[in-house]
Amino acid sequence: MNDKDTIAAISTPPGFGGIGIIRISGTGSVGILKRVFVPFTKEVADNFQSHRLYYGKVVNPETGAQVDEALGVFMRAPRTYTREDVAEINCHGGPAAVKKTLELALRAGARLAEQGEFTKRAFLNGRIDLTQAEAVMDIISAQTELGRQAAVRALSGGLRDKIEEIRAALAELLALTELSIDFPEEEVDYIPAEGLRERGTRIRESIIKLLSTFEEGRILREGLRLAIVGAPNVGKSSLLNALSKSERAIVAETPGTTRDTVEEMINIGGMPVRVIDTAGIRESGCPVEKEGIRRSKAAMEEADIILHVLDGSRDIQEQDPSFFSGEKKEAKKSRAITIINKIDLPQKFGSKVFLATFLQKGRDVVRISAKTGEGLDILISRIREMILGPVREYMPEALINLRHKTALEEADAALVRFQGGCGRNLSSEFLALELREALGAVGEVVGRTTPEDVLNLIFSRFCIGK
Repeated sequence: MNDKDTIAAISTPPGFGGIGIIRISGTGSVGILKRVFVPFTKEVADNFQSHRLYYGKVVNPETGAQVDEALGVFMRAPRTYTREDVAEINCHGGPAAVKKTLELALRAGARLAEQGEFTKRAFLNGRIDLTQAEAVMDIISAQTELGRQAAVRALSGGLRDKIEEIRAALAELLALTELSIDFPEEEVDYIPAEGLRERGTRIRESIIKLLSTFEEGRILREGLRLAIVGAPNVGKSSLLNALSKSERAIVAETPGTTRDTVEEMINIGGMPVRVIDTAGIRESGCPVEKEGIRRSKAAMEEADIILHVLDGSRDIQEQDPSFFSGEKKEAKKSRAITIINKIDLPQKFGSKVFLATFLQKGRDVVRISAKTGEGLDILISRIREMILGPVREYMPEALINLRHKTALEEADAALVRFQGGCGRNLSSEFLALELREALGAVGEVVGRTTPEDVLNLIFSRFCIGK
């Protein structure tokens, strides 16, 4: 890609709609606009005022034939999305009209934009930093209100400001460390190694505090994983269908109908929740069913919340819940809800057996009928409480991106080595090397030191036209 080219792309989703927008960015924007768009007000045809919308028509400059009625606007740099001259043509939203208008813009001198190229130019021209550029994509892909709010906070610069504070502190510490390197013969008041180490500790505290928010940020960005588990034929698939309000999973009386995990995304409390219906867990000699059971246990391991379903119309001994207590992730057990399903049928096991088996383990218990919907409102309320718990104190500068987390972990590791070097009285040259590595890692978060291949990968995930 050549960032000097004038680029154009369709910026609205494909298909039929009320409006379709062709965006053009670069030094040739206004010239291309004048060739393919003719305002009905003749006196402004050659003198577009910046940031003013004009009513006119899209024309083929070679034949003069009208393509569509449209609105055209020219926006002069730097008050634009890319900080370049930008033009937009708003035509009717049918595929043919939009594609033809784009074709005319390309024939008039523009190049088809690559994925994310408009936002990449905004980044390269200094209008936004890399965390804000990534937040643009998060806003586009946000599935719920909480996810959108998190992305907007990142776009407004909350994370950038926090990262810049850490960068400034690291730069100051590096300058103090390098004093003895740059002025070995001068009478300069050096900070002793212990003082440098204490400053490093304060910076590490800021990094660790930010890293501690990653799980909350991940939940807001990606949603939670909720696994429905239990013995065969207890109503797991019926519960998935009831939660998603669709016939997502096949329901049958035959045990072992579900052989693989079935997933559906739902919205609970403004949070995206990926609900996973798993195969019934039991002893089986069937290779296909055994693989399904293996995947069910893997889904339990990865789930943020587990719904353990029991059939209230069957004896508890028939359902053998021992598999549930044997899982490795102890922390996950505290985020589990035991569900007594099929309460619309006569109940087989009594409260004493149930209390002895489950309540002593401190699990939440909800009685429902996935078939009639009874108790589902209570279950959803309990799930919502579990979801909102970890994000109730969500910080504006929370990490929502694995790339950010990895870079800050690298910076923290370099600071640990720096502090160890201070304790061993290593020379300033060795200490400065660790600080430069930490500074570079932190700079990668906001794009100050991010390699070109990483930048290309980030922007390649955008849609064309953004």
